[in-house]
Amino acid sequence: MTNRVDAHSPGSLDYGMVSAVRHRTLRNTYLLLALSMIPTVLGAIVGLRTGLGASLSGGLGLIVFLAGAFGFIYAIEKNKHSGAGVALLLAFTFFMGVMLSRLLGWVLGYGNGAQLVMTAFAGTAGVFATMATLSTVIKRDLSGSGKWLFAGALVLFVSFLLNFFFQSTAFAAALSTAAIALFSFWLLYDLKRIVDGGETNYISATLSLYLSVFNIFQNLLALLGIFGGDD
Repeated sequence: MTNRVDAHSPGSLDYGMVSAVRHRTLRNTYLLLALSMIPTVLGAIVGLRTGLGASLSGGLGLIVFLAGAFGFIYAIEKNKHSGAGVALLLAFTFFMGVMLSRLLGWVLGYGNGAQLVMTAFAGTAGVFATMATLSTVIKRDLSGSGKWLFAGALVLFVSFLLNFFFQSTAFAAALSTAAIALFSFWLLYDLKRIVDGGETNYISATLSLYLSVFNIFQNLLALLGIFGGDD
């Protein structure tokens, strides 16, 4: 007698179906995440060439960013079960690219600006690869970490708003360091949810991963601009 589940038993079929859903969600999420990088780059180029990103500075830029970001996120979640969700997601990533162009323009103003951008890109890719690997290795359930991640993000958001008025470079560097750590773990959390079958909608999954990747890249680039700029 053996404890092995027969390959044709109902339990085995159920497990196979669940495994197939997880694999499909992960595959579609990775594909859509890769595709979302194209509008992001295009948005950044448009922002740089037109000066649109630089013109959205100060209070106006903050209002446009918050209204646009939260508006898109809400619309994407409302349409996550249709093709409109994909279109909205790609439009959102274009918008985020435009908003990123102001930071890119600042960093590219340094003599080694292009190198800093590539370093930030490589660092972000390295973080993603590390977290993707860990998500398949770690056996511990991370689902309970969501509330702590949300609380951490809320604290960071309020802190960034405060520094928007105080304009402290040292505080900005500290916040960017904390943001990189927070969103790296959030990336692991979201990837683990997909791997464990907790997230089966690839549009929602892509949105979550994109936000973490964007924040890691943005804050890493800001740190490199502060400490590594060759001016």
